[in-house]
Amino acid sequence: MTTSPAKAGATRFSRMTPLVVALFFIWGFSTVLIDSLVPKLKALFALSYAEVLLTQFAFFLSYFIFSLPAAALLARIGYLQSIVVGLVVMAAGGLMFAPAAYLGLFPMFLAALFVMGSGITLLQVAANPLMANLGDEEGSSARLTLAQAFNSLGTTVGPLVGASLILGSIQSSPDLVTTAPDILAAFRRTEAHAVQAPFLGIAAILVVLAAVFWRFRKSRVVPAAEKIQGELSLLALLKAHPSVGLGALSIFVYVGSEVTIGSFMTNYLMQPRTLGLVAADAGRLVSFYWGGAMVGRFVGSYLLRKVSPGLLLAACAVAASLLAVTSSLSGGWLSAGSIIAIGLANSIMFPTIFSLAIAGLGAETPRASGLVCMAIVGGAVIPPVAGLIADHSSLGTAILLPAVLYLWIAVYGLISRGRAVAVEAA
Repeated sequence: MTTSPAKAGATRFSRMTPLVVALFFIWGFSTVLIDSLVPKLKALFALSYAEVLLTQFAFFLSYFIFSLPAAALLARIGYLQSIVVGLVVMAAGGLMFAPAAYLGLFPMFLAALFVMGSGITLLQVAANPLMANLGDEEGSSARLTLAQAFNSLGTTVGPLVGASLILGSIQSSPDLVTTAPDILAAFRRTEAHAVQAPFLGIAAILVVLAAVFWRFRKSRVVPAAEKIQGELSLLALLKAHPSVGLGALSIFVYVGSEVTIGSFMTNYLMQPRTLGLVAADAGRLVSFYWGGAMVGRFVGSYLLRKVSPGLLLAACAVAASLLAVTSSLSGGWLSAGSIIAIGLANSIMFPTIFSLAIAGLGAETPRASGLVCMAIVGGAVIPPVAGLIADHSSLGTAILLPAVLYLWIAVYGLISRGRAVAVEAA
């Protein structure tokens, strides 16, 4: 007796979803810990905002370098084997925090983050299309949004862990001119020790998770990755499928904006003009920013089955822009509440943009997925630019940069909605 496509899709969804969801959770948890590193390393190494945001540059630069090679690897070895490789590389990055903390050197932390980001790049390239393909194409946006909700659960828990383990006893670096080099090095090694613990724990969990995926690498319930056909160039791909390029630009803008706000938020809430909190308390409030995204993704998973994804995306982007402007131009709890609420507006953006960009591409899905994930490099480019604005003006002024960028996402949502209507009318 043969199994219908619908039943096969349901079987794949029910059997593989928990494992894939675990990936979304763990890389969300790991990524958001970088936000806790920002105020810690800024104080520890006496860095400017532009300098300390090299942490985000090092992490997200890996997306630009490795997304397309990851897509080629995915097409060659399949979803589960690619996920295993990504988990192992990510674990190696986590282990690198031990020598970075022991030596107390900022460039070593950047190297560890770059390796971690390389592993997460492969996970993103493989897991996003895998989740989108675990069932019917019509429900891909809703499925991916549901998985991203668990990613947001990781980003909600992460700041609480980071506030306790990384920001619990934040101290400024001694004077770089008057302090003896050996005393300064010893201070940095001592303070950096608090940074390594969560990342070493993550590395251990990743090794276990890699073993689980290796065990299921030959599972028949996993859809096969489409093989890349021919030698279609990226320019030809973009020409044949303009939605991929527009989606990639939107991912670039979205990730850059989200990372900028998350990176600034602890220091932003510590300012007297907002709440004037100590680092640990401000770090804990960051969990509400990511918690809003989690709640929004669970709700969005339902709404996307009822409302045009492009229209909902545009509405959320406009809301995020207005909240950023409100926070920048106000103070106290209004400013703090507005910037935290951006997390709720962010909720459906990444999965909706991603699913709209790769929808219906068939054999070109791995390459398109790699190109769209490559655009996550926005998290490396936009935060340092915002950091320069903050150094020369204020954090409040720097927040206006994401406010402007969100408007493009609103335009993309409306463009995507119009295209969908045109297809339906045809």
